Amino acid sequence: MATVELTTANFDEVTSGDGIVLVDFWADWCGPCKRFAPVYERSSEKHPGIVFGKVDTEAQQELGAKFDIRSIPTIMAIRDGVIVFAQPGALPESALENLIEQVEALDMDDVRKQLAEHKH
Repeated sequence: MATVELTTANFDEVTSGDGIVLVDFWADWCGPCKRFAPVYERSSEKHPGIVFGKVDTEAQQELGAKFDIRSIPTIMAIRDGVIVFAQPGALPESALENLIEQVEALDMDDVRKQLAEHKH
């Protein structure tokens, strides 16, 4: 599956449902972002059941601010509407694949339980 452009108009709709959404916060002027793009694209082709979204932080400054993006690229993983990972820096392909495996293996009932405990 090709990557999906995420905007303020569609971000919540795309990321709030069931399943896994990876988000690449990037900008056209960012060298590391451009080098990471083909890695991200290849991974999207290997995992058709995962949504691979891209947020252009120049065009979507509200989203960058909402998630306090201070360095790009930043990779975020969202599963079943819950942000389970967010880290700045381009990942090598093996690390991106490892991240996907870890997100797929999460017990989301346990994750929600832990989140509820932290809110008290």
